[in-house]
Amino acid sequence: MKTQQFVVVGLGRFGSSLSLELMDLGYEVLGIDRNDEVVNDMSHQLTHAVCADSTDEEVLKSLGVRNFDCGIVAIGNDIQMSILTAILLKELGIKTVVAKAISVLHGRALEKLGVDRVIFPERDMGVRVAHQLVTPNLLDYIDLSKDYSIVEMNVPENLHGKNVGDLSPRARFGCSIVAIHRETGVIIAPTAMDMLKTGDIMVIIGSKKNIEEFEAIINEYSI
Repeated sequence: MKTQQFVVVGLGRFGSSLSLELMDLGYEVLGIDRNDEVVNDMSHQLTHAVCADSTDEEVLKSLGVRNFDCGIVAIGNDIQMSILTAILLKELGIKTVVAKAISVLHGRALEKLGVDRVIFPERDMGVRVAHQLVTPNLLDYIDLSKDYSIVEMNVPENLHGKNVGDLSPRARFGCSIVAIHRETGVIIAPTAMDMLKTGDIMVIIGSKKNIEEFEAIINEYSI
């Protein structure tokens, strides 16, 4: 059962896209922005949306931010506010803090502050990042259509030594492993006898619903 909660600070184009995709994936999202109009626009689409100053520690405490699993700093062009917010989220004890950077130097500063992941919006679209945040083994996510996607996913340790036939992804989950990347090369259209190893990357195609079910089950998979 999904229990993760996310707080997204900054509801601009990137922050709102990320927040809405997390909501679509079934997670709870608290959105924070200092623009009343933006908050009003998002208030009916998120679990909660609050107009607040994210650099005010007492305000963040009053919102219960420390109880969230992941904090995302998606503030636009105000580097100082971005950095101060990231510091506070880390100090409040949020397990994972992710921050958007608008320049290489900004990104370096965030990394030095201990931010767990720095995102450059030019390279990471909100929808893709949302899927990566909620699925630790997921490396990449691409929409093929409204209903279908292709993803790259790490092979977890519990699948080491299993073969594709053991998983039966098409029969059991309705999705297909179309390639396996490993250090020695790429296996295209793997057969049922091809073995999975820790460190391999599976390329999976299928409906978004089926891929999500596959993602949820493989970490606890046993034969």
